[in-house]
Amino acid sequence: MCRNIKTLFNFEPPATEQEIRASAIQFIRKISGFTKPSQTNEAAFDTAVDEVAAIAQTLLASLETHSPPKNREQVAAIARERSQKRFATAP
Repeated sequence: MCRNIKTLFNFEPPATEQEIRASAIQFIRKISGFTKPSQTNEAAFDTAVDEVAAIAQTLLASLETHSPPKNREQVAAIARERSQKRFATAP
């Protein structure tokens, strides 16, 4: 599950609220062990996601770097190429 959490810092354009929330959901899923919580645990799960997303947003806003921002399209292309090599069928 955590393999789906992507680096969100130092990209142009910056990470969106939806990307931050998606990462927060993946994190909470991993530590709770629930892909989808029961109705009994849904409120606690949703509260945790909201809190982690807010903290992540605060973190991303406060981080600084001297490195130039990464290009999302280039990073995605590299990831696709790596995935194709990884999952290519043997000849």
